Amino acid sequence: MQIYLPIAEISVNAFLLLGLGGMVGILSGMFGVGGGFLMTPLLFFIGIPPAVAVATEANQIVASSFSGVLAHFKRKTVDLRMGVVLLIGGLIGAALGVVLFNYLKSLGQVDLLVRLCYVVFLGIIGSLMFVESLRALRKAKSGGAPTRRKHNWVHNLPFKMKFRVSGLYISVIPPLLVGVAVGILAAIMGVGGGFIMVPAMIYLLGMPTKVVVGTSLFQIIFVTAFTTMLHATTNYTVDVVLAVLLLVGGVVGAQVGTRIGVYLKAEQLRILLAGMVLLVCGKLALDLLLQPSELYSLGVAGGH
Repeated sequence: MQIYLPIAEISVNAFLLLGLGGMVGILSGMFGVGGGFLMTPLLFFIGIPPAVAVATEANQIVASSFSGVLAHFKRKTVDLRMGVVLLIGGLIGAALGVVLFNYLKSLGQVDLLVRLCYVVFLGIIGSLMFVESLRALRKAKSGGAPTRRKHNWVHNLPFKMKFRVSGLYISVIPPLLVGVAVGILAAIMGVGGGFIMVPAMIYLLGMPTKVVVGTSLFQIIFVTAFTTMLHATTNYTVDVVLAVLLLVGGVVGAQVGTRIGVYLKAEQLRILLAGMVLLVCGKLALDLLLQPSELYSLGVAGGH
């Protein structure tokens, strides 16, 4: 069943979009990521223009993350205080990211920037997560408990605050900076930023894995909603028809993913996520390096 997307200006199979939304929703529930790191490149692959994919995917992440975080609220695995600190940084970062996105769009360089950002960030994060997860799995198999440094430079910074659900007493500066970085990525790449936030919360802030997923989703909801609003009012690149189809699939998938995640160990979840990140990175890198089927594309001067 073909459906016309008015902003993207192409026709796409509706069931394909529902299926993609469902698949990414499952990832959202399992890993505590918005799923945009996977969905946005998939939208590139089916012909959606990068500017439209970025703005619209931020909208879909809101729904799948909200669906997933409800399940985590029931289990009391959401650190609201930490979530609010991350959120403040995220809103600042999102505003900065949209300003940068608009500037690059006016230069006509936004498509290349988005793709390069994906290759660089997914390659680095995926590799680091994969290596660390392999080490954790080996330790688990050898009978040793996975170790995580309880004290590092983060604990020596000022402006400390107690985060009771996470069992932490640390400075608010690192969570704020993590939030800013994730907000910028949400605006430029159309991602929730979970693929950076989840490792940062575990290894930098020292949060327990069971609390990380729900807290990450809580922050992602508000940052991506804010990003969507900014893109819709400044760029006019949010395709409502595309967003609704992805949204329906994402909400259903997030509930399924949350239930699947209960049966997997934290190390297994991380290594699966790392594998998916590297696969998407490889496909995007190939698309950038190989000669495209169409060497030229027509567009209006100024990138609008």
